[in-house]
Amino acid sequence: MIAILAPGQGAQKPGMLGPWLERPGLRERLAAFSDAAGLDLEHLGTEADAEAIADTAVTQPLLVASALLSGEALLGELGGIDSLPAGTTVGGHSVGELAAAAIAGVLTPEKAVALAAVRGREMAAACAVEPTSMAAILGGEADVVLAALAERDLEPANRNGTGQVVAAGRTSDIEALAAEPPEGVRVRPLAVAGAFHTRFMEPAEKALSAWVGEHRDELAPADPVLALLSDADGTVVTSGSDVLDRLVAQVTLSVRWDACMDTLRENGITGAVELTPAGTLTGMVKRQIKGTATANVSTPDDLAAAVELVRGEQA
Repeated sequence: MIAILAPGQGAQKPGMLGPWLERPGLRERLAAFSDAAGLDLEHLGTEADAEAIADTAVTQPLLVASALLSGEALLGELGGIDSLPAGTTVGGHSVGELAAAAIAGVLTPEKAVALAAVRGREMAAACAVEPTSMAAILGGEADVVLAALAERDLEPANRNGTGQVVAAGRTSDIEALAAEPPEGVRVRPLAVAGAFHTRFMEPAEKALSAWVGEHRDELAPADPVLALLSDADGTVVTSGSDVLDRLVAQVTLSVRWDACMDTLRENGITGAVELTPAGTLTGMVKRQIKGTATANVSTPDDLAAAVELVRGEQA
């Protein structure tokens, strides 16, 4: 079974879209995504510096557009979605879920980018309400780490697998945890705007829910044509309407990437392809699902290896 994965916030890199715009038709596709987002994604993906693309309101639609550009190129090389092996599964980490939903046919690519733009703006606004932040918790037993977070009124925003939990909450509580971490645990503060995937994002969830309610007919969610993982619990979601509701709710829920990888393992994953900007999720797969073949699609030069991996599954 092949998994196609879309990365989340933090994976962005300056200039990451430059090589893609040399392929016929992709500059026009990016222009359509720019119109959907209300942003100049070509500038942001080719010329903007790291600080500019770290703005949550910018990062989220840029990441979704990047994954979809490379995903569409990959499907084009393969001969379309119908050419994918039976059981192909798609998933995305945090905002990457929106790209995964589009690849699975739940939303059009343009609507996924538009939704990401609203999500990013509203999450950025929620971050401005009070000082919050996030930190990677490295090492330690899961129960001990989660107990330590609860003691500090922090939440596990991301549970990425063994020894990989991201804590989120008030900046003062993150700093206190870093000053006195549990035994055997390292705390590495992250350069993010606020406590994503926690109760601090409730204003963003409410605003996003209102926007989706107003535009639901235009979004027209369809049932997935590929197996689509939910970040909330790692389950495969079969209803397009349910997917859309989950995308809204996920703003305040912990990302259970560990559960997604459990599902991939249980379903017999043999290969994983990560879309632009690639490397984070395939790295997790390689560490936690030993023996899985991986391919990172960060530039057009990477497409051949990804195609070979996918077609190898069909052989």
